[in-house]
Amino acid sequence: MLEDGLGRRVEYLRLSVTDRCDLRCSYCMPPGFKDYEEPGNWLNFDELERLVAVLAGLGVKRIRMTGGEPLLRRNLPELAQRLARLPGVEDLSLSTNGTRLKQNAAALRAAGVTRLNVSLDSLDPERVHKITGRDVLPQILDGLEAARAQSFQVIKINMVVLPEVRDGDIDAMVEYCGARGFVLRFIEMMPVGDTGRRAGYVDLRPLRERLRSRFGLVDGMVPGGGPARYLMSPDGCHRLGFITPISQHFCETCNRVRLSVEGMLYLCLGQEDAVDFRELLRSGCDDEQIAARFRAALQAKPARHEFRERPERVVRFMSSTGG
Repeated sequence: MLEDGLGRRVEYLRLSVTDRCDLRCSYCMPPGFKDYEEPGNWLNFDELERLVAVLAGLGVKRIRMTGGEPLLRRNLPELAQRLARLPGVEDLSLSTNGTRLKQNAAALRAAGVTRLNVSLDSLDPERVHKITGRDVLPQILDGLEAARAQSFQVIKINMVVLPEVRDGDIDAMVEYCGARGFVLRFIEMMPVGDTGRRAGYVDLRPLRERLRSRFGLVDGMVPGGGPARYLMSPDGCHRLGFITPISQHFCETCNRVRLSVEGMLYLCLGQEDAVDFRELLRSGCDDEQIAARFRAALQAKPARHEFRERPERVVRFMSSTGG
């Protein structure tokens, strides 16, 4: 069992496979952004498989492939299949914006991906266009239907609640997800990069109580290793999660670390310190050296983020970290 310096069990790796994205969400990446990592610096599939194999042997059992938009990485289902077969990997999931999900859902499911998180902040085409910079709502909805047909264990919709979002937008999303068996998760905006700070923050606690009352919700649980606190209707139709890193941070139970596409291990979204694994992997190291560096890195995992106290601290963008 892996523990950090504060005794928290670490079992969850969010693995960025690309820092590129086909959308330009206003709270994630600035207009005209082109400061991407060179592909030669990306960890290749052999390096990713080897690294995950070592970490799975230490006790990391949940892997989430993320980005950027991970489906922009060529042959991603091949990587998924290689990771899903590794001893110790019990859960392989994917975060996506959904624009390429229709073409990839079947291959991902066959490869061993069991759960999906799909980013969708509104069902209003104009609002989606404004947020993402593209008219992509029909593509995302088609992708969700394709995924639903593949019988993934869980499909979650991630909705960032922005200041301009109205109750009608939220209620429409609740009904949409409930009718299709999707888990809906509301997320507070985090001040990651200038774009995240400019987007504005909405405390989700009043929304949680409003929805609890309107839909007769009770406390519940949904499979996954993330930080959401869940409510659900007694009949199981509505399953709503609330991710509240600002109003009610969950740092004392943090069980995850993030690996960027170029092999930098970030121990907390709220700090810039990172540990380089690309240099180690390409130096001719053995597996024990990888394991030793990971164990040592965990001892430096901070007690909590400082999003409230020092919101300007994180200067990188979310797409370059891995969501």
